Amino acid sequence: MTRVTRRALSLGLLGSVATAYGGQAKERRMANDNPDPSTIPDYDQWQLSNAEWKERLSPEAYAVLRKEATERPRSSDLDNEKRIGVFACAGCGYDLFQSHTKFDSGTGWPSFWDYIPGAISTKTDFKLIIPRTEYHCSRCGGHQGHVFKDGPAPTGLRYCNNGVALTFKAG
Repeated sequence: MTRVTRRALSLGLLGSVATAYGGQAKERRMANDNPDPSTIPDYDQWQLSNAEWKERLSPEAYAVLRKEATERPRSSDLDNEKRIGVFACAGCGYDLFQSHTKFDSGTGWPSFWDYIPGAISTKTDFKLIIPRTEYHCSRCGGHQGHVFKDGPAPTGLRYCNNGVALTFKAG
C-alpha cells in the first residue's frame, strides 16, 4: 500500500491545474486589449528571430522582453522619472504610456494607470498558478509587465512595468 503525503498530493494537484490551464488558457487573450496587427505601424519589421533579439538587446532586456522575466524592484531609474514625455518599448520604440498616466505605486517598478490606445496586448499568465493579466508591446510582442486592479482613479488599474523594458522620450 502506497502512502500519499500532503506534499505529494499538493504537487499532484498543482500539476493537474497547470496541465488543465497551461497551454490553451495561457494564450487566451482579452479581445478589447489586442489590436489588429495590420493597424500597427511597422508590425512586420519587428517580428525578429531570437538570435536577432539577442544581438539587439542587453542580456537583462532580452530576459524581460523576450523570456518574460522580471527585473529586481528599484533597479530602474525610470521608476523615478517625472519629466513630461512618453514611455516607449525598449525593444522597438513603440509608444506605450504617456507620462501623465505614471504614478508612484511604491512597488519599485514604473507604474501607470492607463496606456496609449492600441499600444499593448494582453494574455493570462498562470506562472504563479493564480491567473494574472500580463501585457506586451503590440508591435514587437516584448513583455512589459502585469496589470493589477489596485491603481488610482480614473481607471483603478496599475500597469506595473519592468523599467528595462522601457525607454523614455522627453518632450
